[in-house]
This record gives sequence, C-alpha cells and structure tokens, in this order.
Amino acid sequence: MAAALQLPAELWLQVFSFLSWRDKLSMRCTCSHFRHLVDKSRPLWRGFSVVLRHFSRYNRPFWRSLAQRHVGSVSLRSGKKKDLKQLSTWLPALDALRLDDWREGGVDELKQFRQLQHLSVTSCSTPLKNPDFLLSLRHQLTQLSLCNIQLTCPAPHLLAAVSQLTRLTSLQLHHDGSLRFPTLSGVLSHLTELRHLSWTMITYKTLSHDFFSPAHHRAGDTVLQLSDLQLLNYDAMVTEETLQPLSRLRSLSIFHLYSVPGPTCHLRTWLTSLQQLCSLSIHGGHPLAVYADCLPSSLLSLTLCVDLQPEDLQLVSIRAPHLEHLHLEPWSSSSNLVRLLPQLFPHLRTLRIRHQHVSDEDFLCLQQLQQLHTLEVLDSYYRPDPTDPSRVVYQPSPRLLQLSAELQRRTNHRVRVVTSSHRDPLTCDCV
Repeated sequence: MAAALQLPAELWLQVFSFLSWRDKLSMRCTCSHFRHLVDKSRPLWRGFSVVLRHFSRYNRPFWRSLAQRHVGSVSLRSGKKKDLKQLSTWLPALDALRLDDWREGGVDELKQFRQLQHLSVTSCSTPLKNPDFLLSLRHQLTQLSLCNIQLTCPAPHLLAAVSQLTRLTSLQLHHDGSLRFPTLSGVLSHLTELRHLSWTMITYKTLSHDFFSPAHHRAGDTVLQLSDLQLLNYDAMVTEETLQPLSRLRSLSIFHLYSVPGPTCHLRTWLTSLQQLCSLSIHGGHPLAVYADCLPSSLLSLTLCVDLQPEDLQLVSIRAPHLEHLHLEPWSSSSNLVRLLPQLFPHLRTLRIRHQHVSDEDFLCLQQLQQLHTLEVLDSYYRPDPTDPSRVVYQPSPRLLQLSAELQRRTNHRVRVVTSSHRDPLTCDCV
C-alpha cells in the first residue's frame, strides 16, 4: 500500500475518474490520502448530485466535505425553511436544486442562491401560498419544474410570475387539473428563449386557434422557438391553424388521458401538421393502425407504448425508413414483434424492449442489427417459483443474464445490454 501511495496524484485521479459515484465514496474511506485526493479534486465530482434529508444528522465535517467538492446539485427531501438557510450557508453557489415533498407554504429563502439556474419543486405536502418566490430568480433561472404541487393563488397569478422568467429554456408544469389556463399564448410570448415545454392538458377539450400564439401575430411569423413539447393527459381537439406556431418543433411526446380513446384520433392532426418531427413518443390512446400512415418520414426516434400489431410495424418502417432509436412497449405481448425488427429497422442504434415471452431465438436475432450499440431491457425481474406468482425478484433473471452475455459474445461486445437494476445512480444520499 505504501508503494501505491507514492504514485503521482494525477495518476490516481485518472483512475478514480472511471469509478461510479458510490465507488468514489468507498475509495475516500480507505485512507486519509485518498480522502484528500477525492475531496480536493473538483473535476472528479463534476455532475455529482447529493440527496439530503434529516438535516440534524449532518455535522460540520460533512458540510465541509460537500463544500470542498463544489457540489452544484442537491435534492432536498421533506425540507423546511431552516434547511434551506443551512444549505445556503454551506453551498451558496448551487446551480441546481430539487425540493421534493416541501413541508412549508413558502420558499422565499431561495433568493439566497444567487447562481441557481435549475429549480424543481415536486409533490409538496403543504400548498404553496403564492408563486412570488420565483420573482427573485427571474434573472437567473433557465429551467423550472413544478410537478404535483398545490397553489392557493389564482392561475393567472402563477402565469404572471412564470412570465417574468425570461431566461427559461425549459418549463414543466404538471398538476391534477385544479389550475385552469385558457391559453398558453400569453406566457409563451414572454418566454422567447423557451425550447422545452411539458404541460398538463387535462382541463382542455378544444385548443383555440391562438392557444400557442397570440391571435394578432401574422400567419407565417415564427413566434415560438420550441423544439420539444410534452403533453400529459391529452384528449383535446386541435386544428392545423392552432399548430402553425410550432413550425420549429422537433420532438413531440403525447401521454393520452384515456386508455380507451374517443371516436376521433386528434393525433392525426398533429402528425400531418408537424412533418418535420425527428422524435415522437406516444403513450396510450388509439391503436397505432389509426395514425401510422401519418408518421413523418423525418423520424429518427420513436416510442410506442400503445396497442399495435406486426402489420402496423411494417407500415412504420415504410413511413420512417431511417429510424435509429426505438422504444417498443406494446400493450399486448411483444413475442411476435422482436423477430421483425432487424428486417424492418436495420439502422437502429438503440432499442428498448420487454423480454418476457420473447423466445431465446428471437432475442438473439437482434445480433443482425449491425448498427445497434445499446439494448435496454425494461422488465428485468422474474418469478423464481412458478407455484408462487406473488414472489417477484427485482433483478435480471439467470436466463436474461445468459442471453445478454450470449448476445454480447455474438456481437463482439459491440452491443451493451442495460437493465434497470444495473444502472448506476446519479445521486447519492451518503457522503
């Protein structure tokens, strides 16, 4: 060990750079020399996010360790105002903060974080009294996410506050339908830098012609810079005129409100109006057969969590011949679909599927995808005892591990097989 400690610090830091967050934390516990190297190296912790809760258990050495690493991203769970005050004392230069299950009605202490750019407030157990806490951040916030929160203020008050955040490039607002906004044109006309928008649509039955852009704008004016739009709980009628301001849109995600759709497929209007889309994600709604003939030929990425049949995929391959990324999660079994993928989508680079009920032969036929480099298996669990279906082991089954190893062998390890239990978390709540 003494000889190893004589190696240059630069060499050790290069070795540490290949470790996961958890392994880095383990290495710093082995000796004081490694603790010093790990804590003092700012590049080693770039992108590190820490989860904090129960602040009473954190002592000064703990906070000093975080400060030495220049931690820039924190997730605060079940926090209160006094926790934000302590956090701002030790980590005043935070650029990303997530408040999960916030326990008080105000968040005025956020003004202490003068470099904060990314803010997420989710699942508050106490209603927020008003959104005026955003005003102190209006010159710095670039990303804002408000999900599953309750507000005691009127919806126009919230929109007025959000409209002041003129540097926003990403906005998420997810709610239970209690907030009602007639249109988004007012707030979108102020957020000229906005690129990503995720919005709950549960209160809308029909989108007005000026829903995305004020009516006084001339036809053909490029008002919105939006490139990525995500609509949750969607089931609204729409016209081509309504969608004209979205000419720059490249990515569209639709999460339908009903698993049993109504008589009209509104998605067809979206697809025929937005033929420039590169990425499309559909969850629920009508079967794929209803709108497959409208898919843009420009698609490179496609997510289908819908009812579909093998013949529908054949039409998709004709409509989107250059597809590179596919997430296939049909409502019915995918056992007879996987075998078709190499012939229908030869350019796939990434693929996400479920493997239950897929035969070994069909799974291994994915080796024919010559450009595939990542395969993600979404259902990496199994039931070890056929007589006890209630017992579930949430890790890859021996069969899946064997199939994955064989696929990698046949592709000379070109294909990386990812399962949910193998992902290295980007956050850690122990230091």
